[in-house]
Amino acid sequence: MQITMTEEATATPQSHACDCHFHVFRAHESSGGARYVPAYTSTLDDWADAARPLGVTRGVVVQPSFLGTDNTVLLGALAARSDTLRGVAVVAPGASVTELKALHAAGVRGVRLNFASVGDDTAKLREISPRWWPALIEAELHLELHTDVGRAAALLPLIPREITVVLDHFAKPKDISARDETLRAVRDRNSAGTATFVTLSGAYRQSVENALRCAEITSLWRNEIGVARLLWGSDWPCTNHEHAANYAALFEALNAWLPSTADRRAVLSDNPDSLYWR
Repeated sequence: MQITMTEEATATPQSHACDCHFHVFRAHESSGGARYVPAYTSTLDDWADAARPLGVTRGVVVQPSFLGTDNTVLLGALAARSDTLRGVAVVAPGASVTELKALHAAGVRGVRLNFASVGDDTAKLREISPRWWPALIEAELHLELHTDVGRAAALLPLIPREITVVLDHFAKPKDISARDETLRAVRDRNSAGTATFVTLSGAYRQSVENALRCAEITSLWRNEIGVARLLWGSDWPCTNHEHAANYAALFEALNAWLPSTADRRAVLSDNPDSLYWR
């Protein structure tokens, strides 16, 4: 797939900038019953060729849901560039501490649950074996959560406060308001001492009403939980939204979302350091 770039991406290029959400996979490969099967290959080199000219030299490879718990491609990428990459894997609910620690040793720092368009997400979260939570804590892995619009507020109370949570794609609030239930749930969780991060990524995965208002959503998150709890991700190559896979434009969007150079430095470098390279 051809990825085009503009010459206007200026979001604080620096040698340690990190893309906290991108994917690698092979064409026509998916787990059984996957709702999406890629018609093209997305390689680590493809991502690096698009990211490097912009000063993005580190990344977090996130396991795409359509590959299920087969993390082979992800782990291959981490092994190839162990100094500059970290990973977020998908694992079975019954994964043992030993299995999770092995993933951590390979460079994985979180596990992902994708509850977008799955129906009763609260029931599915409750189905997870109670021993999985202590296993995550012992293996020092955080939980990355992808939900439907407005659903994070119902799910966060079901996750033990000892577990750090990363919410994908702006956390998908329903309303752009400090009174929104998602904003309140994340703010309350952070106020209680639990680290909950929001990744600024996937503007096209918001509600239709909010898709063009991501600068407002970012400003709201910054005001409510602080810039230290924000990350940036390209979501490249934008699966199921490939029309948006212009890496430079995805990077440049951060200028509008966070006008402050210091804020962008925190989001691109300092915050990934604290979460993925500690």
